[in-house]
Amino acid sequence: MRQLEGTGRGRLSRRGLLTGTGVALGGLAAAPAALAQDTPPPTDPDFGDGDPTLRPDFPPAVSVEPPAPGGVDWAAVRGQWSMAPEEVNLSAMLFASNPRIVRDAINRHRMALDARPVTYLERNNRPLQNAARAAAGQYFGTPGGDVALCENTTEGVSLLYAGINVRYGDEVLTTTHDYYVTHESLRMSLARTGGVLRKIQLFEASERTNAAEIVGRLIAAIGPRTRVLALTWVHSSTGLKMPIRAIADALAPINAGRPQGEKVLLCVDGAHGFGVENETLPSLGADFVMAGCHKWLFGPRGTGVVFGTPLGWSRVSPTVPTFLAPNAYGSWIGGYDPGPTTAARMTPGGFKAFEHVWSLIEAFQFHEGIGKAAISARTHELGLRLKDGLNQMPHITVRTPMDPNLCAGIVSFDVEGMSADAAVHKLRNGNVIASAAPYAVRHVRLTPSFRNTPEEVDYALNLLNALKPRARR
Repeated sequence: MRQLEGTGRGRLSRRGLLTGTGVALGGLAAAPAALAQDTPPPTDPDFGDGDPTLRPDFPPAVSVEPPAPGGVDWAAVRGQWSMAPEEVNLSAMLFASNPRIVRDAINRHRMALDARPVTYLERNNRPLQNAARAAAGQYFGTPGGDVALCENTTEGVSLLYAGINVRYGDEVLTTTHDYYVTHESLRMSLARTGGVLRKIQLFEASERTNAAEIVGRLIAAIGPRTRVLALTWVHSSTGLKMPIRAIADALAPINAGRPQGEKVLLCVDGAHGFGVENETLPSLGADFVMAGCHKWLFGPRGTGVVFGTPLGWSRVSPTVPTFLAPNAYGSWIGGYDPGPTTAARMTPGGFKAFEHVWSLIEAFQFHEGIGKAAISARTHELGLRLKDGLNQMPHITVRTPMDPNLCAGIVSFDVEGMSADAAVHKLRNGNVIASAAPYAVRHVRLTPSFRNTPEEVDYALNLLNALKPRARR
C-alpha cells in the first residue's frame, strides 16, 4: 500500500484516502503544526476562562468535509494501519490499533511532553481536553460542554452509576442480558444508597426476537419507583442491538406525567454501537451514553467519553475530583459550593496519558473525514456477508439477529460439538483473531470493521466451514 499524501487543506491528491471528498487525511495529520496560532482562547465557562496563556500549542480542530457521492477508497483506508500482515484481525470490538493520523498525534504530543513536560502540559492540557470534548460532541451531535472524558467504558459506566441520585427504595431496572460492568456498578452503588436493582429477561432467543417484544417487556416492567433504565446499546454476548430510539419513544409518555426528579433516565452502555452506528445522542433519545474510544472508533488507548443531556447531568453527582472545571480549585480554596453538576465536573482529574487524551481530536477527525454513514454501511455490509455465510453451514448457529435494525458489528455464533473457547483456538491457529463472550453462556464472536475486507471475511468462513463435526465429513 502506497503511503497517502495530502496536498494541503481542502485539496485531495490522486492518492487521497477518500474518493470525491474535500479533504485528504494525510493533510490532516500535518495540519495542526501548519495552522496558525491564531485560534482564540475558549470563553465558555466549561471551556476555559479566556486566559491567553491557555492558548494551545496546536489548534483544537480542523474542519472536515463529509464524503461526496464518489464513495470511499477502502483499500486506502486500510493502509492507514500498521497491522501484522499474517493475521486476519476480526476482533475490533476488543482493543483497537490506531490509524496513522492518531499515531502521529500521539507521537507528536509524547515527544513534546518528553522535551518540556511541565510547560507543554501547562500550556496544552485544559485547552486540548476541551477541544477533545468539542470534537466528541460534534461527532455525536451534542454540545462539547455536555461531554465528560474518561479512560474507558468501564470507568464511564462506573462514574455514572456511582454518582446517580437514586434514593432509598427507588428502583433501577436493567436486564439479565447486560454485561458484568453494568450489573456490578449498579450493585455497588445501590448497596450504598438503599436503592433496588431489578433485572428482567427481554427475550427467549436473541436470534428470533424483535423490537416490539423488547420494548414491550421493558415498558411493562417500569413501576412507580423506577428511576433509571440501565441498558446496553449492543450486547457483547449475542451482538443484538437494542432499539434504543423505540425505547425512548415508549418511555416519553411515562416521563411526561412525572416531576423532574422522578423521570426515568435512559442510560446506555454504548461501547459496541459508538463508532459503528450513524447515530447521535439526540437521535437515540437517551439521557446518557458511555463508551470507550479504543474499540470501534480506533481512538487512542485508554480514552472514553460520557455524553449526557441537561436533565441527565442534573440527576448525578461527581464522585472523583476534577481538574477540568474552571472553579475546581477556587471552590475548594474559597470553601464555596462548586454549583450544579456539569460534564467538566464529572471528568476525573489527576495526571494521565495526556498524549492519548489529546489525540482523541484526530480520532474523531479520521471518522468524520471518511463519513459516519459510510463507516456504518461498510461495517454492516461485512457483518451481513459473514452472517449469510455462517447461515449456510448446518453445524453453526448464529445468535445475532439478521434484522439490520437489531444488529451492529458483532456476529456471535455457536459451533456444533465445540466449545466457544475451542472454536476460538482453532480460528487463531488459522491466523483469524476471534474471541469468546465472557458470559455464563459463551458464544464465538467475529467482529469485522470498516478496516477489514470481504476477502478476510471469506477466509474466516472457509476456516469455520472446515470445523464440521466428524460425522458430517
